[in-house]
Amino acid sequence: MFSSISAYFSTFTLIDYITTILDIGIVAVLIYFAFAFVKGTKATRIIYGIIILAIVVVIGRLLSLQTLNWVLSHLTLLIIVAIPVVFQPELRRALERLGRAKFIGSNKKMSLNVKDIVQAIDILKKNKIGALIVLQRKTGLLEYIESGTELNANLSTALLLNIFFPNSPLHDGAVIISSNKILAAGCMLPLTEGEYSLTYGTRHKAAIGVTENTDAVALVVSEERGEVSIAIDGRLEEKISVDKLANKLEQLV
Repeated sequence: MFSSISAYFSTFTLIDYITTILDIGIVAVLIYFAFAFVKGTKATRIIYGIIILAIVVVIGRLLSLQTLNWVLSHLTLLIIVAIPVVFQPELRRALERLGRAKFIGSNKKMSLNVKDIVQAIDILKKNKIGALIVLQRKTGLLEYIESGTELNANLSTALLLNIFFPNSPLHDGAVIISSNKILAAGCMLPLTEGEYSLTYGTRHKAAIGVTENTDAVALVVSEERGEVSIAIDGRLEEKISVDKLANKLEQLV
């Protein structure tokens, strides 16, 4: 056996070794990123189920279990068709992130008056008024804008405070901002399907959800605790100070 393996590798040239290593490396990276995309979502458990099913298939082949092999062979087509449907959110997120990958000269920041946003967040925090603000970057948010009331108004602290004033018509939902314009208010966002703490409310789950699907930055003010959180790339940083928030926004937008 070992002699056969040695004979096989003896036919390899230097180019063959390089391409083989490159081939294995690319596959390993793809597998790593695939698991990174589904980590913390319901798709993780489905993957475990597929792995267990694959092990059962191997055992059935090795032991020549005819009835089991017949059943599994008819399930194969069903599984192939079901995978794109089951993993639709993860596939969409992966393709969207691939589409906004940073290339040379593509990391130009968008013009945004951070001061007005931070001032509004500070006042909302002190008064424990709930708020959800989404800052659009490269990925368009038209589908979410259309779910709310389009404003297309100049960004200002006063307008943000009026929108989130308790019991105002647009208090619930998210405000979407782009290039010093409040594009819309009262917008509905997708809730994350990740396994997060039950202490997270709807605003926090929506902030994580929209940043999982886009490159937007989401800001949350908790009306229960008066705390500020920021969501980026599907990750939520809680209890962030106003000064730190201002620095982060200057870097991000």
